[in-house]
Amino acid sequence: MRELEEALGVRLFERKTRALELTTAGHALLEEVEPLLEALDRSLARIARRGSRRALRLVLPPFFANELFVPRMAGFCAAHPDIDVHIDTHDPRPAVHSPSADVSVLLTTDPPPGLKSWKLIDVTLVAACARQHVATVARMGSEVFQELSLIVHKARPSAWAAWAEEAGLYPPEPRNVIELDTLSAVTRAAECGLGIALVPEAVCASWFQTGALVRVFGVRLTTAESYFLVCRPKDFERAEVAALVRWLLAEPGLSAHPAVDEG
Repeated sequence: MRELEEALGVRLFERKTRALELTTAGHALLEEVEPLLEALDRSLARIARRGSRRALRLVLPPFFANELFVPRMAGFCAAHPDIDVHIDTHDPRPAVHSPSADVSVLLTTDPPPGLKSWKLIDVTLVAACARQHVATVARMGSEVFQELSLIVHKARPSAWAAWAEEAGLYPPEPRNVIELDTLSAVTRAAECGLGIALVPEAVCASWFQTGALVRVFGVRLTTAESYFLVCRPKDFERAEVAALVRWLLAEPGLSAHPAVDEG
């Protein structure tokens, strides 16, 4: 304090036998710096809280994240308010567990080796369209493609041919084709009445429930791909990783098949 007084060239305290009292200059300085000290206290408290929090880094397919994961997150966040969740959806079809991720949902045919893996849902495609076209489909049957556009997901160029084979039909010869490069765009195009699309049945459950999309033809095409929940064995030892895995596996509609442990 004496060094501060010497630097300022004023006395800040009256020194008495058993106490210190602020001088007029000391009171003035306190008024100036008190807001700064309070701000510093708040910053230090935030940093201390941040240091005590836990964080999870997830890599998810974007359509899976939008339709199945994010709508359910409130329950997890309420149960674990001390866990921060960071979600990366830059890869539309992640098949490899990123080194920077704690937990991933991969879209692949088989779980990768060396990881703890749980099979979530199979990718089953169904034909769907907007409600306004349902009567036309019922009236025209497979010939409806001469009137309505065929919506194609760029990542699955052969899906319609496989669907037709499953249905015992010739491959559709549509009036025209609309090709889109994301599942969200494919689904949105069908909802907007642009034509008929093949969409993943489980992931689009909310679209069917609300009537935004309607299944047509009653044919299900099971693909070779499934969604797998994965993490590294060492990461699973962390309480926050184990908590998220258990929560996700317990969610209705995402019931896991028997666990596959490659780690």
